Amino acid sequence: MIKTDIIIVGAGPVGLFAVFEAGLMKLRCHLIDAIPQAGGQLSEIYPKKPIYDIPGYPSVLAGELVDKLMEQAEPFKPGFTLGERAETIEKQEDGSFIVTTAIGTQHHAPVVMIAGGLGSFEPRKPLIENLGDYENKGVNYIVKDPEQYEGQEIVISGGGDSALDWAVYFAERNGFVHLVHRSDRFRAHKDSVGKAYELEDAGKLKMYTFSEVKALEGNQELERVVIENKTEKTTIDTKLWFPLFGLSPKLGPIGDWGLEIEKNAIVVDTFDYQTNRPGIFAVGDVNTYPGKLKLILCGFHEATLAVQTAYKIINPDKKFTLKYTTVQGVQGFE
Repeated sequence: MIKTDIIIVGAGPVGLFAVFEAGLMKLRCHLIDAIPQAGGQLSEIYPKKPIYDIPGYPSVLAGELVDKLMEQAEPFKPGFTLGERAETIEKQEDGSFIVTTAIGTQHHAPVVMIAGGLGSFEPRKPLIENLGDYENKGVNYIVKDPEQYEGQEIVISGGGDSALDWAVYFAERNGFVHLVHRSDRFRAHKDSVGKAYELEDAGKLKMYTFSEVKALEGNQELERVVIENKTEKTTIDTKLWFPLFGLSPKLGPIGDWGLEIEKNAIVVDTFDYQTNRPGIFAVGDVNTYPGKLKLILCGFHEATLAVQTAYKIINPDKKFTLKYTTVQGVQGFE
């Protein structure tokens, strides 16, 4: 049994920052995440993509932000149960909770903070009969290590930010990109769409609008894709196809924890981001309330306020006086 002050379900950026805020109040944290590394989506889905709205960083790579958050949390010696999904939560007679993972690891604490982002993710897959034969053999739904694909001929499907951003990224790095979209109107940022057209004019990218990848060919690994529109078929020799149609979020087992759910998110009180179950908080993209913005910096604010109430639950007889870190510094755990 792992015992701590706060169990944090989700080791993404908001969960990691909660460790720091809790540490300032002398509270210990243990984080649980189904992903085998800390960082959540930032590590798993887009570690090399820049983020522009983190205070103090005009631009920071997602993976670099995770490294900084880990460095910030390190003095407070957080524990980690990674590669295991939080499966059940049981309230004890004394009001504390036991959270058990899918393989049976148990965690005990008076407070649980859910920082699970948008939950677990499943890629939205195209309806192609032999798609599964080529998954991870040329067909990939996320770009985890872009450097290994630079300079190659790549097919990307999709019309959103992810598809356009990666198309521009690879085309600018000596590759050639075939960008396939079911419409001629893109949902991505106008700047990215403009860059894609510029790269097409420069001969580094080709767009196929009102088109879809309809067939995959190859002996054990992907060798060709067949693109179709209403009038013609085009066969492209390639070993890489990224169908980037987005990820479908699911709350997973958290949805069965007796929490109030609204549109696949956990309803919270904005006073302290506590759920309908006292002692269980939800911070970051996993929660919802009037005016909610799904931004990392908003999650940082939510975690900061949640920790204040968590301290009162854990130490009902103590009064904590907030002191600025510029005055008291950061005093970690031995």
